[in-house]
Amino acid sequence: MGRVTGKVSGNILLRRNQYRWTENDTITLRLANHFILAKIMNCRAVLHRAVRDHSQVVDIKLLTDTMRGLANLAKQLDKVKDLHALRGLEGQAAYLYFTAFNQLILSQKEDFSMTERNRRPPLDRINALLSFLYTLLTHEIVAALESIGLDPQAGFLHRDRPGRASLALDVMEELRPHFADRLALTLINRNQISANGFVIKENGAVVMDDNTRKEVLLAWQKRKGEEIMHPYLEEKVSLGLVPYIQAMLLARHIRGDIEDYPPFFWK
Repeated sequence: MGRVTGKVSGNILLRRNQYRWTENDTITLRLANHFILAKIMNCRAVLHRAVRDHSQVVDIKLLTDTMRGLANLAKQLDKVKDLHALRGLEGQAAYLYFTAFNQLILSQKEDFSMTERNRRPPLDRINALLSFLYTLLTHEIVAALESIGLDPQAGFLHRDRPGRASLALDVMEELRPHFADRLALTLINRNQISANGFVIKENGAVVMDDNTRKEVLLAWQKRKGEEIMHPYLEEKVSLGLVPYIQAMLLARHIRGDIEDYPPFFWK
C-alpha cells in the first residue's frame, strides 16, 4: 500500500528550534508583531475594498476614519516593548474594525448586524458565521503547519494552553480578514444564506442549522480554489495554498534559510 503521509525526517530539528524560539522574548515579540501588523493592514484592506466598490451605499467618512485609525495603530507596533502592549494595540484595532463592520453589510441589514465581536458562545448571526469560518481556517492552518513539520501548539503571540493550537491561531490572525471576513460578507450580501438558517439556543447562543452549514462549507471550498497574487512569491496561487505557503515561509525562517518571516498582506 502506498504511503499517504510525507516523510518527517528533519522535523525534530525544526521543532527544537521552534521551541527554543518560543522561549526567546525578543524573537517572540518580533514574530507576534508581524502577525498583528498583517492582521491590522488586512482588516484595513477589507474596509478599503468596500469604499472602492460600494461608495454609494456605505458611510465613507466612518470607513475612512476607521482606516486611518487602523493605520495609526499599525505605526505604533514598532514601539511596543512586550506582548501585553502588543495585545493591547491588537484589541484596539479589533474594536475599531468590528465597530465599522456593519457598514460592510449591504443586504439583509435587519437580520445581520453586530455590535461587537463575541464568541463562546456567539450571540448574533454574524458572530456565529465568523466563528464557524475561523474554525475552518484554523483547521486548514493546523494541517499546513503539521505538513511542514512545525508544532501547531507552540505559538508566539498566543501562548501555551493545553489543547490550544497557538501557532495556528498566530497565523490565522493575518489570514482571517481575507479568508473568513470577506467570505462572510459575500455569503450575506449575495443572499446565499439567510436569517432562517440560524437557531437561537436557550442560553442565547446562535448557531447555524445543517443546511446553512453545508452552504458555508461549499462556499469555503469554492473560495479556496480562487487565485490570488501572493505578495512575497509574486506569483498566482490558489487561496487554499496560502496557509501552506505561510507555514513553509515560517519554517524557512526558523531554519535560517530566510532572514525574516514575510507575513501575508492582501492587496
